[in-house]
Amino acid sequence: MTTARGAGVAPGAGSTSALDRYEAVIGIEVHCQLRTASKMFCGCSTDYDGAPPNSHVCPVCLGLPGTLPTINRRAVEHVLATGAAIGGTTPEATRWDRKNYFYPDLPKGYQISQFDLPLVSAGSLTFDTSDGPATVQIRRAHLEEDTAKLVHATTTEGRRVSLVDFNRSGAPLMEIVTEPDLRTGEQARRYAEELQLLLRSIGVSDADMERGQLRVEANVSLRPRGTEPFGIRTEVKNMNSFRAVERAIAFEVERQARALDAGETLAQETRGWSDDRGETYVMRSKEDSHDYRYFPEPDLPPLRVEPAWLAEIRRRLPELPAARRARYREALGLSAYDAEVLVSDPDAATLFEATLAADARLDATLDAKAVANWVTGEYLRLRNAAEGPISVGPGDLAHIVGQVAGGTISGANGKDVLAEHVATGRPAGEIIAARGFHQISDASEIDRVVDEVLAANPAAVADYAAGKAQAVGFLVGQVMKATRGQARAELVQSTLRARLDVPGDKVGG
Repeated sequence: MTTARGAGVAPGAGSTSALDRYEAVIGIEVHCQLRTASKMFCGCSTDYDGAPPNSHVCPVCLGLPGTLPTINRRAVEHVLATGAAIGGTTPEATRWDRKNYFYPDLPKGYQISQFDLPLVSAGSLTFDTSDGPATVQIRRAHLEEDTAKLVHATTTEGRRVSLVDFNRSGAPLMEIVTEPDLRTGEQARRYAEELQLLLRSIGVSDADMERGQLRVEANVSLRPRGTEPFGIRTEVKNMNSFRAVERAIAFEVERQARALDAGETLAQETRGWSDDRGETYVMRSKEDSHDYRYFPEPDLPPLRVEPAWLAEIRRRLPELPAARRARYREALGLSAYDAEVLVSDPDAATLFEATLAADARLDATLDAKAVANWVTGEYLRLRNAAEGPISVGPGDLAHIVGQVAGGTISGANGKDVLAEHVATGRPAGEIIAARGFHQISDASEIDRVVDEVLAANPAAVADYAAGKAQAVGFLVGQVMKATRGQARAELVQSTLRARLDVPGDKVGG
C-alpha cells in the first residue's frame, strides 16, 4: 500500500476508544461486473443467471489449449466511461497482463488482467458522510476477466464436495482501487454506495451486491495517531451488503487495536466476514503483487485509445449523481434530503423529471417541491407496496399535483386518484370526473359537518378538554371520512380548534 494522498477525509463521528489511540487507514477495492451481452474475451452470453451450470461456456472461457482471446469493445467503453465520470486519466496505449495463480475457479491457471498500464488512473469521488462531504482518490480502474464460481454442497451420503460452475468464467470485470484515504467504516460504506449509484447512472453495470455484481473488499490497517508509517494490513472479503462493509471494518479496527495493545504482531492476511457472527475470520495469508508473477499477455496486442473515441464516450455521459443533486438543490430549491432520495432512486428521479417536463408542456407552474413530495411520498409508497413494477403517467401525476395545489381536489382525494391510476391505468382526469371529486372549501358546509362530528364524538371532545391534544387528529379524521376526503384539511383543522377552544357548553353549537 502506498503513502496516503491526504484527501482531507476527517475521522468519522462516534469515535471508539480504538480510534482515540489509533488511526485507521482504509483502502477499498471494488470488483464490478459490466453490463455487456457477451463475455470479456469470447462470444458466450452473460445472461447466465438461473441457467444450468456450465451451459454458457466455450473453449475460450474454459481455458482450453489452442484458443485465442478477442477483446470486448463494449467492456472497454464501460471502463473508459467510468474513468471519465471520476475525472480519471487514460493513457494513449494500455496493455494486458497475465496474473498467475492456481485455484479451482481459474481454469487457465492465470487471469487476463491489467497491471502496469490500466485503462484509468488518478480519479476521485466525493460523497456525503455524517461529518460532511469527503473525497477519496481513486488509484486505478482496470479490466479483467471474472473467475468461475465454486459451489460447496453436501451429497446424499453426507460428503462435502466442491463443484465448479464456469458460466461466470470470463465475464467482463472492472476493478476499481482507491488510495488508502478512508478512515472509518462509515466512510467506506458511503463511498461504496456512491460508486454503485454512479455506475448505475452511467449505465455500465447493474451493480447489484445481492447478485454478486458488485463485490467490495477492504484493506484495513492501524497506526498510532500522529505517526506516518502504515501498519500491517488485513484484506477483508465476503461483505455482501453496504451495512456489512461498515460493520466488518468497525470490527476489524477493534480487533487489530486489541492485538496491538496486547503486544501481538499482526499478520498480513485475508479474512472473511461472517454476518451472522458479526466477526472476521482467517481465510489465508495475503499475497503481494509480485507473488502473482505478472507478465505481458502474449495473445493480445496493446490497446490504443484514440482521442476521438474517448471524447465521444465523454460526450455521451449523462448528468452525474453529484451534479444532479446540486441542480435539484440550487436550481429547483429542493432540500438536501429530497435531492438525495430522488437521485438515489433512478425510477423516482425519472418520474420527477418527466412530471416537471409534462407540467411545462401544459404551460402550468407546478412547484418542484410539491412534485418531489408526491414522488418521494405516494409514488414510492405505492411502488414499495406492489409485488412488481408500477407505472405512473408523468402527465397524470402533474394533473393530480396541479389539482391539489389549485384547491380543486383535496390531498386525500389526490392520493386515491393516484392509487386508482396505478391500479387501472385510467387517466387521472377521468378518475376525478367519474368519482365526482372536488374540494369542499365552503366554510358553512365544513361548519355543519364539524358540528355533526363533535356531537357524535363526546368522548373525543372530553379528551381534548382534559389536555389530550391528539384527540384533534381523530376528529379531523372523522370529518374527512364524512366528506369522503374532500374537505379542505387546513380549514377543517382551524374550524375544529375554534369549536374546541370555546367553553364546553357551546361546543357543537
